[in-house]
Amino acid sequence: MSAAHPGKRHRLVRRAAVAQWRAGRLDPTVRGLLWSGTSGLLFVLLNTLMRGLSIALDPFMTQFLRYLMGICVMLPLMARSGIGTFKPHNLVGQFTRGGVHTVGLLIWFTALSHISLAQTTAIGFSTPIFIMLGAVLVFREPMRWERWLAAAIGFGGVLTVVAPQLSGGSGIYTLVMLASSPVYAASYLMTKALTRHDRAEVIVVWQAISVTLFSLPFALLHWQTPSGGQMLLFVLCGLLGSGGHYCLTRSYAAADISATQSVKFLDLVWASAIGWLTFGDVPSRSTLVGGLVISGSTLWIARREARGRVA
Repeated sequence: MSAAHPGKRHRLVRRAAVAQWRAGRLDPTVRGLLWSGTSGLLFVLLNTLMRGLSIALDPFMTQFLRYLMGICVMLPLMARSGIGTFKPHNLVGQFTRGGVHTVGLLIWFTALSHISLAQTTAIGFSTPIFIMLGAVLVFREPMRWERWLAAAIGFGGVLTVVAPQLSGGSGIYTLVMLASSPVYAASYLMTKALTRHDRAEVIVVWQAISVTLFSLPFALLHWQTPSGGQMLLFVLCGLLGSGGHYCLTRSYAAADISATQSVKFLDLVWASAIGWLTFGDVPSRSTLVGGLVISGSTLWIARREARGRVA
C-alpha cells in the first residue's frame, strides 16, 4: 500500500488529536508538556516574589519561610484527605531528595538577588540538559534525535542570553547560579524515581517538610523578623511553590522526563515580561533573540511529540 499524501496525513493526525482531546484522552506526552509548561509559569511568578523578598531579607531565611509556608498551605489538603494517605513508600528517598534539593537552593539563593529575573531563568535552562543526560543513564529513556536537537537549539538560545553577562560585574554570580543546575537535575531525577510509588501530592508535601528542616539552621544564622506584608507574600510563595512542584511532578508521571524538558525553555518569555513589569529589567537584544530561538524549539518539539504519538 502506498504512503498517504503528506497533506492528507497531516489532516488525519490533526483530526486524531482533536478526537483525543474531545474524548478526554489527551496524549500522555502532550499532558506532560502542559503540566511542565504550567509549572514553569508558576515558578517564574514564585521567583519574582522570592527575588524581591531576598533583597529585603536574608536569602537563606527567605528560603526557609518559603517552604514552611508551603507546608502550611497544604495542611487543609492533608487534613481533608487524612494524614495517613501522605505516608511515603520510601521515607529515606524523600529526605535524600530533599537534602539534594536544599543544596541546590542554597547555591541558587546565594546569587538570586544579584542578577536579573530573565538571567536567572535563562541559566536555569541548563538544568534540562543535565536531566536529559541523567534520564538516559539512570532510567534508560530513549533519546530520539528530535529531543536532542530541541535541547541543543534551546540551549543555544540560553547561551545567547547568558554569554554577554559573563564579562560584567555579575559574572561571578552568574557562574554560581549555573552551579545549581546539575544539583537541581539530580533532585528532579530523584523525583521521577519517586513517582513510581508515590502520588504527586505526597512527594510535594515531603519535599516541603524535608527542605524546611534542612534549611532551618541556615535561616537561624541571620534571622530577621518579617513584617505582616512580607508574611502574606510568603504565604503566596507557598501556594505558588506547592502548585509548581505539583504540576512538575504530574508531568514526570505522565511522560518521559526528557520529553517534558524542552517546554521549560518557554519560561524565559514569562521571566522577561514579568521582570520588566516588576523590577524594570528591560530585556536586552540578546535576551529577546535568545527567547525567540527558545520559543521556536519549544513549539517544534511539542508538535513533533504529539504527531509522533498519534501517527
